[in-house]
Amino acid sequence: MQINTIKSVKTVYFVRHAKSCWNNNDSDFDRPLKKRGIKDANLVSNYLKNKAIDPDLILCSSANRTRLTADIFIENLALNSVKTEYIKALYDFSGEGLLNVLKSCDNSIDKVLIFGHNYAMTNVVNQLGSTPISNMTTSGFVEIDFNIDRWKDLKKGDTKLIVFPKDLR
Repeated sequence: MQINTIKSVKTVYFVRHAKSCWNNNDSDFDRPLKKRGIKDANLVSNYLKNKAIDPDLILCSSANRTRLTADIFIENLALNSVKTEYIKALYDFSGEGLLNVLKSCDNSIDKVLIFGHNYAMTNVVNQLGSTPISNMTTSGFVEIDFNIDRWKDLKKGDTKLIVFPKDLR
């Protein structure tokens, strides 16, 4: 008699930071959001209110534009009580840092909301998701479920939801 072991489901909600402002003398790390970025982050996060986005942990690049984007999503989705960690390794543009952070998550965490940068977001979402995307836009949101018990075993998952601002205008 064969016994089937049921794996748990881990979920990652990926959010690329909102459109940022380039016309300041700020460093790349310190750039703020543009008005359009604030509008788009509000548009997407308000759309997600009825989508049961319920992370156990929020991970955010420590760059200013990702922190500001996370603030908008956290406020609009009423996630103020969820632990948020700001991680320099997520100031990553290839995806390697993002993957390393995800693979090192505590296994007691089942759902992670992560705020990061391109091209890391597009690379990782395409590497791990079941639906290819050409570019994860600013304020873009992608949800992927994984049939794994341990984060270090992260592999191809099932893309459940893709929301880009242009789809909501």
